[in-house]
Amino acid sequence: MILRKYILHYSSLLLLSCLLLLSSCGASREEVVYFQDTGNFETIVDNNKSVTKFKTDDLVSIHISSLDPEASVPFNLIRGQSEGGIVAEQVDYLIDQDGMIDFPVIGKIKIGGLSPDEVRTMLRDQLSDYLKDPIINIRLRNFTVTCLGAVNNPGTYQVDGERITILEALGLAGDLSIRGVRNNVLVIRDFDGTKVYTRIDLTSKNVSKSPVFYLTQNDVVYVEPNKSGIKETVLDQRAVIYVTLFSLLVTSAVLVITRYTGP
Repeated sequence: MILRKYILHYSSLLLLSCLLLLSSCGASREEVVYFQDTGNFETIVDNNKSVTKFKTDDLVSIHISSLDPEASVPFNLIRGQSEGGIVAEQVDYLIDQDGMIDFPVIGKIKIGGLSPDEVRTMLRDQLSDYLKDPIINIRLRNFTVTCLGAVNNPGTYQVDGERITILEALGLAGDLSIRGVRNNVLVIRDFDGTKVYTRIDLTSKNVSKSPVFYLTQNDVVYVEPNKSGIKETVLDQRAVIYVTLFSLLVTSAVLVITRYTGP
């Protein structure tokens, strides 16, 4: 009987320790609420203008059309022929290390560092000798953003259109987890091999004034875990060890009690 009480006493203490380790402190309002300094009916004019600029290794779709379809054909890269039920496929342009693409008829042109509107203007000028009032459609094909760290669905996401805000990108990733640090989110931006690291505070209304509020292609958003999140990870690891030890102790106790007390 004494042995049984001894084992049950220490088993209870070990189980209580496991339960304490599994519990953690909740996050405060200051840690989780966005735009904490905004007032009621407060209006802020967004003067943060974002313009997409083409970068090295970007994949760009450029399609030229005009009132004379036959005259436009030489200025579009097409793979295959539209016959026998097979539709020809337009080929995209890959920007090389010098920011150049090889455009039909015109030859090498530099579009790296330019916006889509600037490229349209440049092409319209260079096509003026061949086409009357050309229509130029340009689309960035590889606009992706990556969200990592303390977000609910980390990953790389394809962006439709020419711009996306950091809030929209985090929305694609399922928002920050409750353990994510909202006032120190890191954005890593690469422009032709030069990386720029910028921090942004999502708890402030001035978030829209940040140079990284509007993301560019291939930006990486990293959300670090707060102290409670780091502590929770450590506690989870310890809890696994304690639960394992508790299971071993209970199993050993059952064997010992069975041996000395009989069935």
